[in-house]
Amino acid sequence: MHIAFALFADAANISQEGKLNILGVFDALQVAQLPAVHPRATLVVRVKGTAADVGAHTLGMSWVGPNGNELWGSQGQLDVGTPPNGVHELDFPIIAALDLPLDATGSYTMKLAVDSTPAAELKLMVRGATMPRTTPGLVS
Repeated sequence: MHIAFALFADAANISQEGKLNILGVFDALQVAQLPAVHPRATLVVRVKGTAADVGAHTLGMSWVGPNGNELWGSQGQLDVGTPPNGVHELDFPIIAALDLPLDATGSYTMKLAVDSTPAAELKLMVRGATMPRTTPGLVS
């Protein structure tokens, strides 16, 4: 098994047709003050496998702050059943709504592991409040 992609978004779902829909992909946040919690960030992970992956697997997540300290971790089980005849590639979209604790500005990392083997790292840059603008303009 391997992770095809991982990202943070505002929302995601799987349609009735089985399509993965993702809205508002982001890799940076701006916060007014710290510490803070970014509520309901959506972690979207696409795990790919083959018929050789039938059985139980673990998916681990570890949220690491800019100072290298793990702020939280979690692990879940993915049970892979035998695919129908003729199916050679398996697709497992995972959508997780997470509250992300933020204790400092800088680069955070979501570390993902499949069966305790590091599989992907997702970066999120957190910026603090900035001084007010003196000229008109857009701020994102």
